[in-house]
Amino acid sequence: MEFVRGLHNIKSRHKGCILTIGNFDGFHRGHQALLEKLQKKRNILKLPVVVMIFEPQPKEYLSNIITIRLTRLRDKVNYLCTAGVDVILCITFNKKFAAIEAYNFIKNILISKLDVRFVYIGDDFKFGAFRKGDFVLLKKIGKNAGFKVIRIATYFDENNQRISSTAIRVALVENRILDAELLLGHSYCISGRVVHGDELGRRIGFPTANVSLQGKRLPIHGVYAVEVYGISNYPLPGIANVGICPTVTGKNQQKLEVHLLNVSINLYTYHIKVVFLAKIRDEQYFSSVKKLQRQIKKDIIKVRSYFNKTNNINKIYKNGIIYK
Repeated sequence: MEFVRGLHNIKSRHKGCILTIGNFDGFHRGHQALLEKLQKKRNILKLPVVVMIFEPQPKEYLSNIITIRLTRLRDKVNYLCTAGVDVILCITFNKKFAAIEAYNFIKNILISKLDVRFVYIGDDFKFGAFRKGDFVLLKKIGKNAGFKVIRIATYFDENNQRISSTAIRVALVENRILDAELLLGHSYCISGRVVHGDELGRRIGFPTANVSLQGKRLPIHGVYAVEVYGISNYPLPGIANVGICPTVTGKNQQKLEVHLLNVSINLYTYHIKVVFLAKIRDEQYFSSVKKLQRQIKKDIIKVRSYFNKTNNINKIYKNGIIYK
């Protein structure tokens, strides 16, 4: 798999491709089913599969506000890599790119730069300045330019719920982790590098690994039972807090802090993956550090009980998807 940053780095080996375009936020079951189709097409035609993504995501840039993401760029790349994508083309979404007219996007990028043979897009996909480009325009130009445009069907789960990044975000915000996992087809997780924090946890007897969120907001908040990957050959049980830590800092920036159970290790500079299993409680304000300490002890007891009851069994997901 190749990660190509920017249109100027496209090489001749990337041309004549099977292309799909999107955010792929969360890499849910709909995304997985789509890429299975592209893989089958590649195996028949022997053409590279290229996925075009944007950083920042268009809505993040155009809305000029901090949006809630399911998947950070590094995790997204890892998911796409495991799905067998040949090339990830990551384009910087900025003022210049946002101003490209829909026709010029097709002519200068899809045709001239990539020489696309097949383009797979969702039925609600819009592109170009003021979002004037759509499936109809792509298909019309493609007919004359020699490439085919395939509309991606909307995917539904076994309960007839539309599988989408929006539905998953809503489920996580509403603390329905299991529902989110069923839509994702995998556990909900966040990965990042452990950075220095205010060391409050260490001072009060509960050292935490502070995972850098790089200014991104998560769709969850509160205290969770988690598994942590990237430290040993097997996942380590832990307890995580996602929030703004109002008791001491009074700041409004979201943080992810993880305390490992039964393990004492310096995790600075480690890149870890935190898998969220179950919510223990909402984040709350404590009038003193002592009250915070007492609550953390109670939280750890609940988390230990959770792991004892579940026996740390991994979840198994159904693969069935209904197409409409």
